[in-house]
Amino acid sequence: MKQKNKNQEQGEKLNMIRHSTSHIMAAAMRRLFPEAKFAIGPTIENGFYYDFDLDEESISESDLEKIESLMEEIIRQKLDFKKSSLNIKEALKLMEDQPYKQELIEELGKNNETEVSFYQVGDFTDLCRGPHVDSTKELGHFKLLSIAGAYWRGDVKNKMLTRIYGTAFASQEELDEYLKNLEEAKKRDHRKIGQDLNLFLIDPVVGMGLPMWLPKGAILWRTMEDFWYKEHLKNGYELVRTPHIGNRRLWEQSGHWNFYNESMYPPIEVSRSLKELQNKIEIKEKEEYLLKPMNCPFHVMLYQSRPHSYRDLPLRWAECGTVYRYEKSGELNGLVRVRGFTQDDAHIICSKEQVAEELKKVIDFIIFMLSAFGFKDYGIYLSLRDPNNKEKYAGNDEGWEFTQKVLEKVAKEKKLDYIRQEGEAAFYGPKIDFKIKDCLNREWQCSTLQFDFNLPEKFDMIFTNKEGQHERPYMLHRALFGSFERFIGVLIEQYAGEFPLWLAPTQVKILPISEKFNAYAQEVADELRLQEIRAEIDLANDTLGKKIRNTEHEKIPYMLILGDKEQSAKKVAVRKRKEGDLGQMDLKSLVERLKKEIVDKK
Repeated sequence: MKQKNKNQEQGEKLNMIRHSTSHIMAAAMRRLFPEAKFAIGPTIENGFYYDFDLDEESISESDLEKIESLMEEIIRQKLDFKKSSLNIKEALKLMEDQPYKQELIEELGKNNETEVSFYQVGDFTDLCRGPHVDSTKELGHFKLLSIAGAYWRGDVKNKMLTRIYGTAFASQEELDEYLKNLEEAKKRDHRKIGQDLNLFLIDPVVGMGLPMWLPKGAILWRTMEDFWYKEHLKNGYELVRTPHIGNRRLWEQSGHWNFYNESMYPPIEVSRSLKELQNKIEIKEKEEYLLKPMNCPFHVMLYQSRPHSYRDLPLRWAECGTVYRYEKSGELNGLVRVRGFTQDDAHIICSKEQVAEELKKVIDFIIFMLSAFGFKDYGIYLSLRDPNNKEKYAGNDEGWEFTQKVLEKVAKEKKLDYIRQEGEAAFYGPKIDFKIKDCLNREWQCSTLQFDFNLPEKFDMIFTNKEGQHERPYMLHRALFGSFERFIGVLIEQYAGEFPLWLAPTQVKILPISEKFNAYAQEVADELRLQEIRAEIDLANDTLGKKIRNTEHEKIPYMLILGDKEQSAKKVAVRKRKEGDLGQMDLKSLVERLKKEIVDKK
């Protein structure tokens, strides 16, 4: 367990460096654009940004170097960051030419704040809570990255502002390493690789944030799903399936109608057909359904469909169910941020006595699954209730105290190196999140294990215990991938499209050196497919060199070259990605090699 450890302290220091650098950027912009209006400049993951209202003026990426030069000039002056406080009236006066700052100050006043803080560096003063570094002597290792448009407060009804993104580090070495990784990340961008390898398509005519899977992508998905199903059956799970939509009454009872409405799409009227609507045919009673944002209430209804006793528990019900959540168009990002995605969902319904053992099993399952896909490193976060704001959460003190204690106890027993986060629990219960780290040390939120007090209470879930009395079960939510879409997006970037053999959509490409070997190529392909090896033939009228280059571009693990020698000997010349020529092999030996590699998940 880590609580305010060295890494966290370093993270807080880095956050101050980035926050302070954003102020220096704002100070530089004030000199370049004296009439500019300033909005906000927070830190974000891996950097910072600042929003500016430049009115009729505009800037481009080519201007970033000029802004950087001016920032360096300000930093070289070794200026102190000076904090001051003013009452609301004084603060409004100070910011009289800054409408965005005034709006923020007025909001603070409405929230019963009597004083607001400012930070001054040189001749630039900004509304800010801080904290900041003591002096610009601690700054200097930064880079401005890009320019984008952003609506004030994220509301399309507001004015579009100019947003400048940047990053900063404590040392030049760290900055150089980050910029190097940033360039590598561009090469690994799953959106570009997905297009190059014909894996998936997102088309605005269909709808942004709604991926469609091309044949190769669908094979990758199916390979993952088959593995997922097989392992779940091994681990004592039963499979269920539920609809994509549910009656409004379901979401009202679950609480989503009121408490999750920012992430849900409006109701769908199903009381009349499209034609009846177009013809303006009115109906007396409307029936409304909503696209499901999660699978949980459906699983609860399945549980409620018949009585249960302690002998039935634990129930482990799993589903790869597609859910739909409202996302603003500007927040969509390939496969990792979408509007429709498939959760590898499961709910475990158990007694109090079974909780600890079920938690251990899920943690083992998560670690096994991540490892199978090549992820050995991850950040683990234990999210608990804010003890000072208990009213924000469902459930009672007794339930929270038990679940938080047992969750942390299990985490310790499993020797998880976790970070404890008070106030980060879901409103319905505590949780453990596994954020996988890829080859560029980026964290991705995927696997999660959560308690839920809300739904068992809302739906009055019960079972009959050994004493013949009704008892409330405990309900665990868990997802191993998180979602297929995001997990595949991360996999594409982790491997840069060079999937291990077991995952590769095409495992073997057969390259006849001329048309007269096409028939033999077909024989080889047929035999490999009979052995459940995914094989394709390149029948193009191209040179062997071009066929090899095309296969390498497609990142296919194995290629088989067929000519006179191979056909006569009933063998194949084998080349492996990154290893080169492996010599001639008979098909039996090749199949044995491939199957072992597939089983070993290499």
